This record gives sequence, structure tokens and C-alpha cells, in this order.
Amino acid sequence: MITIKRTLAIGLFLTLGIAVAAQSGKAKINWLSWEEATALENTEGKKYFVDLYTDWCGYCKKMDRTTFKDPKVVAFVNANFIPIKLNAEQKEDIQYRGHTMKLNKKVGRRGMHELAMALLEGLDRVGYPTYVYLDAKQDRITLSPGFKPANDMLLELKFVGDDHYQTTSFQEFAKNNP
Repeated sequence: MITIKRTLAIGLFLTLGIAVAAQSGKAKINWLSWEEATALENTEGKKYFVDLYTDWCGYCKKMDRTTFKDPKVVAFVNANFIPIKLNAEQKEDIQYRGHTMKLNKKVGRRGMHELAMALLEGLDRVGYPTYVYLDAKQDRITLSPGFKPANDMLLELKFVGDDHYQTTSFQEFAKNNP
């Protein structure tokens, strides 16, 4: 019962947040924490867009100041994804799929959260920001590292959000969608 009330409250918050942002003329991405996003009943089958960042990352801050404020990027993310902000070095534990995931202090200079490590599994070199695209079942579709200007980010979002990744490469998609 509490979960249902919480889910409804988060849904109402998201709906009101979109309306208020649209009225103010300053649309913004309705970022959720990992716990908030995974607690939602994803009845629409939306994909997840995870912005994996750190507090010290200059390009992460630049993405927040520029690309993630672009009205086209904001509209596409809010309409097509469940957006998640995840600090790769956060100290708080995260409960996920019956596991308690923690900050692993033995990785890197500041440590790395086990959830971030799991999401980035297979990446040769970790850098921030890195965007993780997950399907509606929270299985990874693809990873995309680095700063991206709004037009490049929008192209990538459309590639994944509109399921083009299932039938073509990103290079072909980008060539045909200048």
C-alpha cells in the first residue's frame, strides 16, 4: 500500500513538474534518483536514461548548464525516457533487485559505487559523464561517454528512444539524419 501511494505521489510530482516548468518557460529534465525511478511502475514501457556523473566532473556540470537545458533535449527526454541522475561516487547505499550496493572505496581515488560499476561493466576506460541507456526491464542497451552538445545528444536520444538501434548502426543513423 505504501509503495502504491509513493508511486502515485512520484507520478503526480512528475506531472506537476512538467506543467510548472512549461508554464515558467524554463523546461527542465525531471531527474529522479535510482530508487525513485526503479520504484515507479513503468506501465508505458519507457526506456531509462541514466546520467552517470561525479561532483568534480567539469563536463558533467557543463552538460547540466547547456545540453540538459536545451528545450528540444528536455522535451525528448521527458517524453521518451525515465531520466535518472546517478553519482558514480555516492556514499549512500542503493537497494536494487534484492542487493545492497555500496561505495567501493578500493576503486579509483575516491571510490566508485557498485551500481555504477555494474552499469559500466565492459567499458574499457571509465570517464564522466557517461550515459547509460536501459530498456524498460532495466537491461542495458548501450553506453555513451563524454560531453555532447545539444544537437548531438538529441540525435543519440532519438537513435535509442525511437528504437533505431535495433535495425541500424549509430553511424548509419547519424549519416541519414543530419
